[in-house]
Amino acid sequence: MPYSTIIEALPEITLNEPVVSTIKNDLFEKKKVEVCMLRLDEIHPVISGNKLFKLIYFLDEAKRSFHKSIITFGGAYSNHLAATAFAAKALNLKSIAFVRGERPKTLSPTLLFCLEQGMKLEFVSRTLYQQKNQGAFLEELKMKFGEHILIPEGGFSIKGKEGASLINQYFTDKNITHVCLPVGTATTLAGIVDANKSETEIIGFPVLKNFNDIGKRFKELSVNEERKYSVTGNYHFGGYAKKADELISFMRGFYEENNIELDFVYTAKMMFGVYDLIQKNYFKEGAGILCIHTGGLQGNQSLAVKE
Repeated sequence: MPYSTIIEALPEITLNEPVVSTIKNDLFEKKKVEVCMLRLDEIHPVISGNKLFKLIYFLDEAKRSFHKSIITFGGAYSNHLAATAFAAKALNLKSIAFVRGERPKTLSPTLLFCLEQGMKLEFVSRTLYQQKNQGAFLEELKMKFGEHILIPEGGFSIKGKEGASLINQYFTDKNITHVCLPVGTATTLAGIVDANKSETEIIGFPVLKNFNDIGKRFKELSVNEERKYSVTGNYHFGGYAKKADELISFMRGFYEENNIELDFVYTAKMMFGVYDLIQKNYFKEGAGILCIHTGGLQGNQSLAVKE
């Protein structure tokens, strides 16, 4: 599905064609590598980055289906929930989100946005949340809410993977030796790896601490075992949504130099890792490195709230 087809499939939402921006830094000239960024963040203010791709087949199914309700899952700062809520409202679909953890006294900016979009929020304990993929839990959802389109957390599914694989159209047949991207559920990584039939090296930068079940995840998503990729778990800064002054300082410096905003949960950690690997000579001279901006800038609204 070329991007033009995605635009045609969602006429209710104004989507922009992503561009590739050159990233400048003296380090790159010194190490003789070229770095660019696929600006998936520019697709849309909310359904930005990889979110659109992971959702596209679910949204297409919902539009064609008699079941006009979407049920999904996520945390209080989930980009996935924000994107799903916005898309559902635009497509005149009902949306329900099961949010991990008890309802807080003050809702996050993300959850407030979801409510504004008409999404119903169901808060569940972390223990119950862990059962979200079990048959009994899913059957209870059907009994309570009726027939619906179920979107797993972060789009983690074959359908989400197939949507993410559409991102490959932006670097196939181009002078790119490495593609770098942040990793959460690994759905996007799985899609890109599975669709990559070239010698381009795919490198994932997990934002979760102790991310050591990639093989299990890829097996669940039916990723071709012959596909090559690597994962470096050294840049999570303490775990999901964790940060440090060093990371925030890096984000500010990156913006001043390139006029591109990064989100502290995903893309900033990936870019910090790319810079560090370049400094450590991981990439050979002449390497062409494409970094994928996976959007999610709404998450930065939580910085002031958390601090």
